Amino acid sequence: MPDLPTPQDAAEAALFSECWDAVLSYADLCTAGSTAATELATEAFSLGMREAREAEAAVRGAGRRPARLPRIPLLLTAVRTVAADWETQGLGHRLDPDLRLWLNSDKAARYTGPPLQRPIALRGLRDLQAADAELLWLAEVEALPLPTVARRLGLDPATVGEELAQVRGLFRDRSHRNHLDMPMDAQCRSYARLLDAVTRSTSGETPPDLSRHLARCRQCAEAAACLRLHGGGLPAALAGGVIGWGGLAYLERRRRAAEVRLGAGRPLALESGPPNPGAHKAKAVRNGLLVAAVLVSLLALAVSMMPGDDMKNGAAGPGTSAEGQPVANPTWSVPTATSRAPGSAGTSRTPTGNPSESTSVKNSDPEPQGTSSAGAEEPEPSESVTPACRVAYSLVNQWPDGFQAAVTVTTTQALGDWRVTWSFKDGQKVTQMWDADFTQSGAKVTASAADYNKSVPAAGSLSFGFLASWQSRNAPAYDFSLNGRECAKS
Repeated sequence: MPDLPTPQDAAEAALFSECWDAVLSYADLCTAGSTAATELATEAFSLGMREAREAEAAVRGAGRRPARLPRIPLLLTAVRTVAADWETQGLGHRLDPDLRLWLNSDKAARYTGPPLQRPIALRGLRDLQAADAELLWLAEVEALPLPTVARRLGLDPATVGEELAQVRGLFRDRSHRNHLDMPMDAQCRSYARLLDAVTRSTSGETPPDLSRHLARCRQCAEAAACLRLHGGGLPAALAGGVIGWGGLAYLERRRRAAEVRLGAGRPLALESGPPNPGAHKAKAVRNGLLVAAVLVSLLALAVSMMPGDDMKNGAAGPGTSAEGQPVANPTWSVPTATSRAPGSAGTSRTPTGNPSESTSVKNSDPEPQGTSSAGAEEPEPSESVTPACRVAYSLVNQWPDGFQAAVTVTTTQALGDWRVTWSFKDGQKVTQMWDADFTQSGAKVTASAADYNKSVPAAGSLSFGFLASWQSRNAPAYDFSLNGRECAKS
């Protein structure tokens, strides 16, 4: 298995980190196990970066712009290329069975066949300027927030939305031209102008005859998906047209990964947003336990006031026990937990009012947790000390001998560096991690910040993902801590 290429500068190192997650995610879809996924991703990453460097060097000498895909889709197509090589070399058993069927069908041949026969989305993305193609892919397929895209591409965050709208229009124009350039029969040619007009409209109404034609003609249906910019179908058209097999599954994975990364902004909106139902539920449970504790203590006090079976008739009055000790005055009201004097948690004073007749007996109604022995008002259980961090552990995908998971930790304090630890119950072993470095000792795993994500603002979040192996069972990770402080579950 080849090693990953060495970055040539800091900018390329950052780009490697950003692209590796995407490549590994798609390689995981294409393979039958975590080990094969890592090997496929590594080999494809090396191939894709080598091809990109060779293309850039050739273009630099010729003085023309490179006619190639953006970096991430270029690496994803390299995964497809390496998978096809595995199938040819007799390593197909390591691939997903459905992918193997696809690789040996006419569908796969479209992506490497004559240029005019290739998917319209693939050709349209290639025709864009490199910066425009990067912007379109990162925003539509990788689902990154526009401020993040602007920062990565060096664009103005205030105008990146307008630039994206213009790039969508350019992509549509390129797709329309590529559709007309494709070999097509007379019927498709007759519908081409109508298809262009219908997809420009925002009404979404399609004439019945055109709708029937799109249901039968794959070529025109692909064109319609690329030409219709409204309706939310552009990401699927790009993913399916550029990646090919597994494009929609990859798109869904990137959406989930983006949601995990967007968790960094959620704690800031809690104060002005809707109430957290989990917090209210926890509050209700704690309050219920408090009420139950008070009821139990009242019941215990009532039992202690009842005469025992060993009392002789007439031997004890209504206010004394069998030993002649006063128990309670029936005319007194039951004391509450917060009405005791300081220091009286373990003693009970007789109600005679005479200090000389007071005795010390065991208290039969222990004070409920959360109340004050001095009568001072205490906060409700839901107002206790806020945990230093909260963690969300999600299982992204699972297969017979491995799985992919994501971890998001929200911190109440600003961090200049971080270290997250947790434990596994069933012997799981981490094999690969992104956005963090890891070590594992037995069941305990430690994830440390990478060079580029050490700083986390107060009320911000940090996120990372990993691949791991499992056998028999795959119980969720537990006992999370951030820099040595225990984290609560979100």
